Amino acid sequence: MKKLLFILITFFANQMKQPGINKQPENNNDTLIEVHHGDLVFSCRTSGLENAGEAIILLHGFPETSHMWFDLMHQLSSRGYRVIAPNQRGYSPGARPSDIKEYSIKKIAEDVFALADAFEFKQFHLVGHDWGSAIGWAVVALQTEKVLSWTAMSVPHMKAFSYAYNQDKDQRERSRYISFFKLPFIPELYFSWNKYSNLKEIWKKSSPEQKKIYLDIFQQRGALKAALNWYRANIGVTVEAEDQIAFDDVTVPSQLIWGNRDMALGRTGAELTGNYMKGPYRFIELNAGHWLIQESFPEVSSAIIEHIKKHPEKKNK
Repeated sequence: MKKLLFILITFFANQMKQPGINKQPENNNDTLIEVHHGDLVFSCRTSGLENAGEAIILLHGFPETSHMWFDLMHQLSSRGYRVIAPNQRGYSPGARPSDIKEYSIKKIAEDVFALADAFEFKQFHLVGHDWGSAIGWAVVALQTEKVLSWTAMSVPHMKAFSYAYNQDKDQRERSRYISFFKLPFIPELYFSWNKYSNLKEIWKKSSPEQKKIYLDIFQQRGALKAALNWYRANIGVTVEAEDQIAFDDVTVPSQLIWGNRDMALGRTGAELTGNYMKGPYRFIELNAGHWLIQESFPEVSSAIIEHIKKHPEKKNK
């Protein structure tokens, strides 16, 4: 009991010391642009905006930030593409609402459309990992016509995942952590305890520079809670009628890149995804874990670039 009390006191003391809004890190020589969407302000990494090529939007997952895409962004922009990677809702200090309901998948997907409009992207290629994949499936479902191609990493089609989550014993075991993440307060305490050591443990595959940039975000007041609110707002809860999405069959040229050593996403959902693909589709299985961009960058980047090149914007004759 004394140990728990000490932990709680230390946690609250650290929270009180943190400023309300911290400046986003800019020590890795990439460009960060602030984009307004209503009352929210998003910090977006950009590369190649001066190019004339097609647009690409990259969506990060938990517990990462837009920096996960840093190397890929420069590969893409060097090929003439215009690339943005936002720090999504809850990760940008100016886009961190307090209400859990503000983190519904639909609201976060609508952020993507707002950012596309801000950068004047009429159509775009889309890539997402982890929660970024879940948001990407929503983007494709809501406005199919805007997405030139779609690459999901790790997370399968939402109906395939829902089936696996509810029916597949292996996936239920892999998803046990979600119940913990949805608890009030406790997961924030767990991840921030001892100078965020439990959070740092997740980033084993990341470089020291990337770990620092990630930590700069998660140490901000409310950032960890906001990131966890993605789980609290969407999994095992009744979603408000206006936030519901029909995850129907997909006609957008798509691919799912999945690591067969992923600790969180099992084979059932990955293989079932093909049942919902009615357009060009390929399933890429890698001998890798969950952190695909760090573990298998050559294979992942090649697959993404190949897919984007194969499905260019159709020019009007």
